[in-house]
Amino acid sequence: MPRWRRSHGPSRTGSGVCQNRIMLTIGTIVMGAADVRRAAEFWSRALGYVPRDGEVDEGWTVLVPADGGGPGLALGRSVTPVQERPRVHLDLYVADAAEQEAEVARLVALGARHVDWDSYPEDPDFVLLADPEGNRFCVIDTTHG
Repeated sequence: MPRWRRSHGPSRTGSGVCQNRIMLTIGTIVMGAADVRRAAEFWSRALGYVPRDGEVDEGWTVLVPADGGGPGLALGRSVTPVQERPRVHLDLYVADAAEQEAEVARLVALGARHVDWDSYPEDPDFVLLADPEGNRFCVIDTTHG
């Protein structure tokens, strides 16, 4: 059985559902952008991703890891306003506090901005940023505990 298929409780027969297996994986994370080219430039430089089809389309582009491993990031043109408190966002992991500080500085230099947020815990392990399109994401120090 391929490694991405996992047991999922009791068998469901006759329902058209695969028996005892989950066959889903996260393939692509999708974010909206008013300017797909600007968003693609930021995220390509931020993550080291490249356009899957070799070029960026102004309406829809999928970026993938240059080394081939990991989920893609799709950027689609959107006229919907950015949510102040989005229900979904990206968490980007770093190895320690020094890397967190360095990556936050690098991402801000690429066009990200710090987000003032009234819900930070007393001793956060994350820094909340927004990309040039306003999409929020966190840079997380994984050693913070």
